[in-house]
Amino acid sequence: MSHPTPRTDDDILAATDVGVLLRHGLRQEAFRPALFGDGAIAAAVTLDRLGVQPRSVAFVAKTARAGGLAYAAALTEPLPSPQASDVLRDWLESAAQSASGPEAERLGVRWLLTVAEIMGLRVGSRAPERNP
Repeated sequence: MSHPTPRTDDDILAATDVGVLLRHGLRQEAFRPALFGDGAIAAAVTLDRLGVQPRSVAFVAKTARAGGLAYAAALTEPLPSPQASDVLRDWLESAAQSASGPEAERLGVRWLLTVAEIMGLRVGSRAPERNP
């Protein structure tokens, strides 16, 4: 009898629909804890698995702060890899469509910075690789 492969917390979080959390979290305060909690961690896990560096996400956040979420979503390649860019662009488009004013735009930028910070913490907590 075969046993199913256990799923890690990262696997469970990576299955989170970040776009839905952005749509609801930027519009309704009741969803903000989920957006900035599980949603930000899920985004960090997903982007980390795609090889994205935290500084790249922070750069996109600063770009969104300067030009807006829709501007950042329209960037041809907001992250170094096409696959990661597609993922982030989908999230940015969801955020831009949901942001109903300057406060929601600021929340979207703050969320991106939170994702970058979580990514940095994850990278910093990994055990260094050992050379054989």
